[in-house]
Amino acid sequence: MAELKARLKSDLTVALKARDTMVLDTLRMALAAIGVEEVAGKESRELTDDEVLKVLAREAKKRKEAAEAFAAAGRDELAAKERAEGEVLSAYLPKQLDDAELAAVVREAVEEVAAQVGSTPSPKQMGLVMKAANAKVAGRAEGGRVAALVKSALTP
Repeated sequence: MAELKARLKSDLTVALKARDTMVLDTLRMALAAIGVEEVAGKESRELTDDEVLKVLAREAKKRKEAAEAFAAAGRDELAAKERAEGEVLSAYLPKQLDDAELAAVVREAVEEVAAQVGSTPSPKQMGLVMKAANAKVAGRAEGGRVAALVKSALTP
């Protein structure tokens, strides 16, 4: 069993004993999403820690988007619940890069691609730079943030 999945199950037991319903519900939802991912496809399989992190990041993003939608609709109590669930999930995710760290990673990726292609990458080569940057970021920043920085770095 993946170490992260085992930690989620252990924390679920702790939340159950502590009668912490918010954490309990959030961890149950996360483990259910992991279970769905494990049985998706032609045959069931055990997810690796990296795959579990991707599922948790996707679920955290859903919570963030739902909180924004509820807040925009004036449903503050539901928005607060979604934010709290997002915070529980974020405890299991790697620390997010701040803007300066992310900019440094993007600069490094641009330099790598420039060395590969022999010149400064053009906006048409954004995919190459994104691939290099995402490999370095490894889930520590949202794709939209990375794409925006890459685009600004490639635009003259």
